[in-house]
Amino acid sequence: MAKKDIVSTIKEIMHDPKRIRNIDIAAHIDHGKTTLTDNLLAGAGMLSEDLAGKTLWTDFDEQEQERGITIFSSNVSMIHEFENQEDYLINLIDTPGHVDFGGDVTRAMRAVDGTIIVCCAVEGVMPQTETVIRQALRERVKPVLFINKVDRLVKELQLTPEQMQERFVKIINSVNKLILKYADKKFASEWLVNVENGTVAFGSAYRNWAISIPFMKKTGITFKDIIDYTAQGKDKELAKRAPLHHVVLDMVIRHLPSPIEAQKYRIEKIWHGDLDSNVGKDMVLCNPNGKLAMIVTKVVPDPHAGLVATTRIFSGTVKRGQEVKLIGQHKTQRIQQVSVYKGPQRIQMEEIPSGNVIGIVGLTEAFSGETITSTDNDMEPFEAIKHLFEPVVTKSIEAKNPKDLPKMIEFLRQVSREDPTLVIKINEETGEYLISGLGELHLDAKVERPLKERGIDIIASNPIVVYRETVRKKSPMVSGKSPNKHNIFYFTVEPLEDEVYQAIVEGKIPEEKVKKIKDLVPILMENGMSREEAKRVMDIYERNVLIDATKGVQYLNETYEMIMQAFREVVKNGPLAHEMCSKTKVKLIDASLHEDAIHRGPAQVIPAVKQAINNGILEADPTLLEPLQIIRVDVPDELIGAVMKEVQGRRGQVIDVQSDMGASIVKAKIPVAEMFGFESRLKSITGGKGFFSLIDIMFEKIPKDIQMKTILGIRKRKGLPEEIPKPVEN
Repeated sequence: MAKKDIVSTIKEIMHDPKRIRNIDIAAHIDHGKTTLTDNLLAGAGMLSEDLAGKTLWTDFDEQEQERGITIFSSNVSMIHEFENQEDYLINLIDTPGHVDFGGDVTRAMRAVDGTIIVCCAVEGVMPQTETVIRQALRERVKPVLFINKVDRLVKELQLTPEQMQERFVKIINSVNKLILKYADKKFASEWLVNVENGTVAFGSAYRNWAISIPFMKKTGITFKDIIDYTAQGKDKELAKRAPLHHVVLDMVIRHLPSPIEAQKYRIEKIWHGDLDSNVGKDMVLCNPNGKLAMIVTKVVPDPHAGLVATTRIFSGTVKRGQEVKLIGQHKTQRIQQVSVYKGPQRIQMEEIPSGNVIGIVGLTEAFSGETITSTDNDMEPFEAIKHLFEPVVTKSIEAKNPKDLPKMIEFLRQVSREDPTLVIKINEETGEYLISGLGELHLDAKVERPLKERGIDIIASNPIVVYRETVRKKSPMVSGKSPNKHNIFYFTVEPLEDEVYQAIVEGKIPEEKVKKIKDLVPILMENGMSREEAKRVMDIYERNVLIDATKGVQYLNETYEMIMQAFREVVKNGPLAHEMCSKTKVKLIDASLHEDAIHRGPAQVIPAVKQAINNGILEADPTLLEPLQIIRVDVPDELIGAVMKEVQGRRGQVIDVQSDMGASIVKAKIPVAEMFGFESRLKSITGGKGFFSLIDIMFEKIPKDIQMKTILGIRKRKGLPEEIPKPVEN
């Protein structure tokens, strides 16, 4: 199809949301996502078929080409003729597979309605396969499955058709177990993937072919034909008989939802506003003539256009030159360009209606996760895009040359807008800049290397581990007096119930100033909190809960905002080592307030509440929670002893060991503090034959024998007094 045709066809179809599919491709690292994307582009006439699978067209960043992995998600729109009858517009996002860049996958999932989960036929379901399925289902994105690298089963492993079938069944069952585990109950059973109905396809992205049961029935090609062609090296002939893009994109159009279908059930999950409001109804109906509502899922600097924001439009129509409101920033900006993506290029349009994933120039203040609407619409923002894992590795950086400091600060501000899983903090006491990310590679690829490429020399510290402060028992009642001695607040602090904490971690309980307490009460009670406490929750912040357990205190409601502000300030800087607090339940038991409002302003209330909560934490047997990585190590059977010894030498704990075809799979948990250098050590002790992948990150109480040493080490690093503070007497 000529370029003119692609542009004019896109212009036509983007006004018909029934013929749009917004999808991404997600998988474990090296399972073949980018190669699959190449193939789909070739099928859409946007890339020569000879280059498909080898160009890695969406890996257009120099660093991606050098490292051989996808680091940034990339967008492309293509046209596919479904069953040789009708054209469809497919807005596709190719996402990274490395766990350090999982934040890009999470943001992409907000923009799309369906996902192709790619799974290697040889390796099967791996930890990152589970992570991307979890991320998709959390955003109510429907999956289909493509089992890739099937040619390797024939050529390398020389499996019989029966053995191949067994392997496929095992992969499909594993994927379905994950769907049942993570999908909302009302979707779990209908979203299971199934060979018979064609929600599973098999093939080789590198060799350009694929099959599915519906395709086999329609064309008469058999599984035996596939094996014969592959064994004889007749890949080109096979690719002509069973072209990958036809099989996979037909599967996408038949089984993944259009924006019209998806928004009926996705909006209630990703937007907690009033569904009966005008904007709520417009989004559920994907109404192009309704109120404008869209979310930014990615921002990237562009040398020609400044900043390009990738957005998903849920309702309304975006026009060039239109003024829009950025809800989070409380700012108004003018849209300079609207365009659809074609890999590294963008095709400019005058206007684009709801149901599309587009690029916008002009939103210079936008950040990933920002809600954009028309200037006359005061809508509730979309739910925050929360990644499954939180940053656990931190480095301190400083500019070698003081004159580079403004440029470094500007870059850090920009990169934290692009990738919210990178957390940038300035340590007020030391003036150092702290960057926190999901791993060492994350920090190197997104911060350290781009700074060097801009000619900004930096000094980076060794990695620092991020801890959390928590408590082991319930404190006695503690108090805090205001500086003018006219107001006093009484609190207790205790550990938060495990089930409530877990529900917050999993996103079942939203973290925000509690607006709709009625909606929260049943979920909190379901997870073990008493009805009385659940009804009185004031705030849930960073996995800590604030409860008003007072009775009939005069003027208290006038101080609520200040109490919440003080609570959040303590949570951000715990008393033990100024680390974030986690898993605590703070209860306001009583208060005595001055009758004159002038004597109970912020300068009085906030210090009193902070002092009381800090005292409560210090009286409740405080400790640290340390981050642990749950990992999977794949290693040949004969080398398992060396791996077990290495894990245990790092305060690690082996959870499970399995053996599969001469290879051992070790599941273990190791403190992040002990993980540095693990990858190179593993390569060394296994002669390059062992590799590991991250399954999950969790926090556990630090062992008592290293607690004090760790706290003192953090305090020293932060320039805090060496002795641990004691409760302050009023």
